Amino acid sequence: MDTVLWALMGVIAGACIAAQAPINASLGRALEVTVAAAAVSFLAGGVVLWALAFLFSHLGGTPINFGAPAPWTFVAGGLLGAFYVFSNITLTPVMGAAAVMALSVTGQLVGGLFLDKIGFMGMAVREISVGRLAGAALLVVGAVMIRVL
Repeated sequence: MDTVLWALMGVIAGACIAAQAPINASLGRALEVTVAAAAVSFLAGGVVLWALAFLFSHLGGTPINFGAPAPWTFVAGGLLGAFYVFSNITLTPVMGAAAVMALSVTGQLVGGLFLDKIGFMGMAVREISVGRLAGAALLVVGAVMIRVL
């Protein structure tokens, strides 16, 4: 049952990203500076996440260990996320939400295959199998079909 709930969470998260793209694109048009929309999006999310982080830290009795991670990891994920959100804000009005999501998921899958292959940052190494390549190829074909047809 846990597997189903985790999968459902992943699907809901993907749907949130799909809804986020046109919302942020609309915000970008209204602000007239797309990067400002990305900044507002990150600021709002950051405020909520920090409140939750401190709440969970307090409730769990576990202090946040700011000294443990490598310093570069404090900014790397945020920079990658900022590029992703900025790209979605820029591309959604031009290509449409479905095409942007299809291309984003394709990039995530291809990147994920590579990161799994090398065991990036201590992840378990997972070989690139014929089945995984076929799945990625089908997703690429689907992304092209959504964009072109």
